[in-house]
Amino acid sequence: MSRQEILRHHAGLVDNMAASLGVDLEEAAIAGALRVDEISDAVLRCADCPNPGHCEAMLSQRLHQPDAPEYCRNRDLMGRLQP
Repeated sequence: MSRQEILRHHAGLVDNMAASLGVDLEEAAIAGALRVDEISDAVLRCADCPNPGHCEAMLSQRLHQPDAPEYCRNRDLMGRLQP
């Protein structure tokens, strides 16, 4: 998988994690609660995760999550953005 494909995959994971937590990243950015570079940083942190498979399996269940998993490298960001 190319680096671009990896980043695209992890961008999807970040977006899906946010959605499972009730966070709309686009709305957060428009509202000024999130800078565009924070989204890029979140994708890069996600791409460095040693176990994206667990996240993928959890997100595939399409359940609303109360919090990001403890291992999530974007847990603090997601917690800050949660309604």
